[in-house]
Amino acid sequence: MEPTVLWRGSPDPTAPIVVLLHGRGSNEREIASLADVLPIGPAYAAVRGPIDLGGDGYAWFENRGIGRPTVASLRTQLDWFWEWLDDIADDRPVIVIGFSGGAAFAGGLALDRPNRLAGVAVLYGTMPFDAGVSTEPDRLDGLAVFHAQATDDTVIPRDLLEQTWAYLSGEAGALAVTHRHPGGHEISQSILPSLRQWITTHTRS
Repeated sequence: MEPTVLWRGSPDPTAPIVVLLHGRGSNEREIASLADVLPIGPAYAAVRGPIDLGGDGYAWFENRGIGRPTVASLRTQLDWFWEWLDDIADDRPVIVIGFSGGAAFAGGLALDRPNRLAGVAVLYGTMPFDAGVSTEPDRLDGLAVFHAQATDDTVIPRDLLEQTWAYLSGEAGALAVTHRHPGGHEISQSILPSLRQWITTHTRS
């Protein structure tokens, strides 16, 4: 099944691609608005999650609790995503940015094929621990990672937030830019200047 994709930004077929992944219960149209405040230059692909939750809401995987994908579902959807990306991206640099449930999926992509991406942004979500992808030390060695958390986030379980922060800031071996700030479960305006700079740095040819 081909994904539903809403494109923004550069129409240049050689431009770097920034993939935008929405949260659970949302859709590609909502996350596409993020492209309006990100750098000019890349092509932005807002992708719809493959699992229909009804009411115009979609998800990236079946879960066994918030932020905890099932092994079989995550594997199936990772393969589905790679088939699409490998078909359209060629040798173009690719950054994946995920929010909430999309952050867990973005993290799963990075853990599954860390050498395929130019960078991954995990925004207000968790890495997919105990979900069939390796979280061994140095798994993301040298990969550019942008990670943001809010101290008053009551959606993602606190233990997963802390585990994700510790992993991405340390043992993953990533080149991590991290932000932790007051606020709830939403993309804060305060991180946008840093996110824009990070995207620009890692989409330069």
